[in-house]
Amino acid sequence: MATIQIRKYRDEDSEAVRDTYTLGISEHVPSSFMHMLKQPPTQMVLICLFCALITSSKSFLFPILALTLALAGARQLVVYVFNGHIDTSLSSDLKNISETYLKQKDSCFWVAEVDGVVVGTVACVPAENALACLELKRMSVRRSHRRMGIAKVLCRTVAEFTRERGFAAVVLFTSVVATDAKKLYEDMGYKKIRQFVLPELPAKIMNFTMIEYRLDLQREGKSE
Repeated sequence: MATIQIRKYRDEDSEAVRDTYTLGISEHVPSSFMHMLKQPPTQMVLICLFCALITSSKSFLFPILALTLALAGARQLVVYVFNGHIDTSLSSDLKNISETYLKQKDSCFWVAEVDGVVVGTVACVPAENALACLELKRMSVRRSHRRMGIAKVLCRTVAEFTRERGFAAVVLFTSVVATDAKKLYEDMGYKKIRQFVLPELPAKIMNFTMIEYRLDLQREGKSE
């Protein structure tokens, strides 16, 4: 059985971390596209478009082709949103992880290593909108190494780091389409606090919903 090592980030991990993060985020494109198609406004627009075209056209093929192009455009919108998010992350905190996480107070960045290869990441920073809390960020495990308990170990690492520094809880944000992540966090004891749609226009069009979770460490400590 492969040995999993959790350790602090080193500068030579930069490329592996960026690749792991990019691949992990990109995996959500298909599910986000399906999420958008399930929204009533999206379905109404597609139905109205198809009906209008089939009424005004003498050909049945043209409305089908137009609908196909509309779906392709919608998927490109989803790709655009995710690529923008990836680019922003890679040019901000993931551009210099040591400066952003390791040299800042109450912040850290860890990698999960299997047979000398970085296969997972997680970080935490003081939460901006939650006093006495740290925020879990940049959780990602390569698809090839899932179902090995790596994500759970990374979660526990953040919780222990947070507890050692005297903070009351860990908070995190994940998307409504990240079904595996939601199940993981709920299994680890995180409670759903709120849901909200991102304010950017493309996210509103997609009805891209984020979920905030919280792990109360004091309550967790009483049950141990």
